[in-house]
Amino acid sequence: MIEAIIKFIHDTGFYLMLQDGGWKNLIMLCVACFLLYLGIGRKFEPLLMVTIAFGMLMTNLPGANMFHEIFFAGGHIHWDLIGGGPITPEFLTEMSQLGVSQAVLDTVQVGQTISPGLIDILYLGVKLGIYPCLIFMGVGAMTDFGPLIANPKSLLLGAAAQLGIFITYTGCRLMGFTGPQAGSIGIIGGADGPTAIFVTALLAPALLGPIAVAAYSYMALVPVIQPPIMKLLTTDEERRIVMKPLRQVSKLEKIIFPIMVTIFVALLVPSAGPLIACLMLGNLFKECGVTERLSKTVQNELINIVTIFLGVSVGATATGTTFLSLQTIEIMVMGIVAFSFGTAGGVLLAKFMNLFLKEKINPLIGSAGVSAVPMAARVSQMVGQKYNPGNFLLMHAMGPNVAGVIGSAIAAGVLISLFR
Repeated sequence: MIEAIIKFIHDTGFYLMLQDGGWKNLIMLCVACFLLYLGIGRKFEPLLMVTIAFGMLMTNLPGANMFHEIFFAGGHIHWDLIGGGPITPEFLTEMSQLGVSQAVLDTVQVGQTISPGLIDILYLGVKLGIYPCLIFMGVGAMTDFGPLIANPKSLLLGAAAQLGIFITYTGCRLMGFTGPQAGSIGIIGGADGPTAIFVTALLAPALLGPIAVAAYSYMALVPVIQPPIMKLLTTDEERRIVMKPLRQVSKLEKIIFPIMVTIFVALLVPSAGPLIACLMLGNLFKECGVTERLSKTVQNELINIVTIFLGVSVGATATGTTFLSLQTIEIMVMGIVAFSFGTAGGVLLAKFMNLFLKEKINPLIGSAGVSAVPMAARVSQMVGQKYNPGNFLLMHAMGPNVAGVIGSAIAAGVLISLFR
């Protein structure tokens, strides 16, 4: 009886928290609770912030065994281990040579078999690239590409806003990150959470936790980060520029657009094909007029279910052994650099274009080139109306905003092609 009681005590999370490394779990539980506060109390990207934070909480509960990093060590899915195969000496040696941290390898022993946990199964959707693509399908079904079609010049502003990705990539290489790691960190500058997850899961899965948290945190902070940069780079006169209303886009144009973009982008950057195809398929459901049921399903039930699975499984990668490091701080810092340069790139290109255009562009809409849809476009509207209450920039800003979604997917495809 006494032995049973002692065994029960040793199996409790409270006891395990007191063992070596337990302090890391405690810190991560505090971080998870703080993120829950941001999502619930401050409403920072709550749909994903709450699920990511709760996934982080779940994975750092000692003894719960819902997520096992060893199944995905070295950036690969080890199907033999998931299927009940034993840990072999050869496996541990191979993982060590691939740079898997000793802390992760110490969680298993030779001959041990591991039963997959709940989040291990959910995480397969991230590793296989399923969830981000389905999220993109939902985004496409909720997006109106009309402003972009009506003003094709805004495509250039969306492209310029990807500047942050490549500047941050260069900076990360100088800091000692590998090419795949630097590309994964740089993609934060696209302000597109699903794209950041898609790229990181393929190129640098060990960094998925901190990159996902950074990406969604900065997306939520768009109204805080962007206005100072926009004001710094523009004059009062530029911020007061009034743009003419956009032309009406026909239904035929809206149907042809997603088809042509899918063909062109997939041929140009095949690695971006899954993201672009899903984005445009969702938009085609919305615009074609004959698939209303599918459009509503993608916009509601499908994207909501996938958001839960994606958030929880991504949050679960933020374990104490991987998240609590100097590297995480560097990722958070470079993430804000990426976001800031992305905002600046769109604004500066708009100013440059005004040197040659008769009908001037309000440079504030260039900041919407980061693909935080539609938040970045709303920020352009908000800042513009402070200087000219009669100015309505929202629809103009939606052009570069949705162009940024396409641009970030293309940038992701380029990085994957270079480093996968």
